[in-house]
Amino acid sequence: MESITNRIELRNAIQLLEIEQTVKLQLVQEQFLILRERFTPLNIIKNIFSDIASSPHLIENIINTALGLVTGYFSRKIVVGASANIFRKFLGAILQVGVTNAVAQHPDAIKSLGQLIFQTIFRKKSKENQEEENK
Repeated sequence: MESITNRIELRNAIQLLEIEQTVKLQLVQEQFLILRERFTPLNIIKNIFSDIASSPHLIENIINTALGLVTGYFSRKIVVGASANIFRKFLGAILQVGVTNAVAQHPDAIKSLGQLIFQTIFRKKSKENQEEENK
């Protein structure tokens, strides 16, 4: 930076700094408007849904986690039922955590097992229906 030796140079330096300040203020204001628009609730929700829609793994992970939580909850309800026994409640809580983790970590195996059971049930029903029709 040059050293200022007289009033004219001082005025010129002040004017340059004022212009620089004005330019920077305009840039900050523009950035603020962009950020304000980007972070409106509607845009945040829109971005979340577009991210979810564009990420198939995220949807699959959410479904797998929800499936794990639901199966864990129902397994606890089956074991505990309406019992007031502390041991059964403790056992139910441990079972719930175990089932939830197992289902969440191995969803493909659970899905395959579910499909197998589903197909077995409907094969039996279709065979029974065919036998009744043949009679």
